[in-house]
Amino acid sequence: MTALICGSLAFDTIMVFPGRFKDEILPDKVHILNVAFLVPQLRREFGGTAGNIAYNLKLLGGEPLPMGTVGKDFGAYADWLDRHAIRRDFVKVIDAAYTAQAYITTDLDDNQITAFHPGAMNHAHEQDVPAKGVTIGTVSPDGREGMIKHARQFAEGRIPFIFDPGQGLPMFSGEELKTFVELADYVAVNDYEAELLMDRTGWTLKDVAARVDALIVTHGGKGSHIHAKGKVYEIPCAKADSLTDPTGCGDAFRAGLLYGLLKGMDWETTGRIASLMGAYNIERPGTQNHRFTIEQFRARFRKEFRYDFA
Repeated sequence: MTALICGSLAFDTIMVFPGRFKDEILPDKVHILNVAFLVPQLRREFGGTAGNIAYNLKLLGGEPLPMGTVGKDFGAYADWLDRHAIRRDFVKVIDAAYTAQAYITTDLDDNQITAFHPGAMNHAHEQDVPAKGVTIGTVSPDGREGMIKHARQFAEGRIPFIFDPGQGLPMFSGEELKTFVELADYVAVNDYEAELLMDRTGWTLKDVAARVDALIVTHGGKGSHIHAKGKVYEIPCAKADSLTDPTGCGDAFRAGLLYGLLKGMDWETTGRIASLMGAYNIERPGTQNHRFTIEQFRARFRKEFRYDFA
């Protein structure tokens, strides 16, 4: 019951701006934007979509297989994965490149400005989806050619997968996005990405949902909607003890989706597990710093949603 998670493995440099971007950026001057933010808080974390999803799925007791290309500076991250028993069978080192790097600045309203250096991630297409040994997969933000190739390989291998374009969505034309949707079994986007997907394809959410087993749209603090088999499931947002850092919440949510799918759970329970994963993530700074046992997770799920999951 393994999940092959195709996506980036990156170092995240996370900075917190103790103000609001909207107070610093003059709307009528955006064409000559030249702004600097003082960021007293700075951390360097292990991140990337494949790494984050794998970390969270492992916490739930799943068997993640992150697949990505990394650089010559990956040593510390490799040690981290080994310490958490996350397999590196499909993590390929590109000696001539650096590991992908994200520079993320978050303001007090949880808005984010991100600069991203892809580095070794641009070699993602040099890897192939294995023909055997994978139960489910994801095509998450990665090198453009790699995302296209891996989606086709999942479909050709009849391995169900989630199309999770994230911040990589703008790289693709409307026709390319239509192809991804047609190949995928599931599509997972946030509300902004859903709008962009509709704008580029000319499809409505109903059109997208009709082409997949489920379309999952997250709405931040307002919960999420799961469109499946002609129904729309409204998933509440799990209560977080603190709102420390939203970075990586979407990846934690997707790990919950994978866990529910691997276990054959219904959408109401799968969505709630995903929602609670997001709550755990936002309570801690960074994307791979929260901890829990499966027993602790079950107890919190029971308290939050008033029932147990199998």
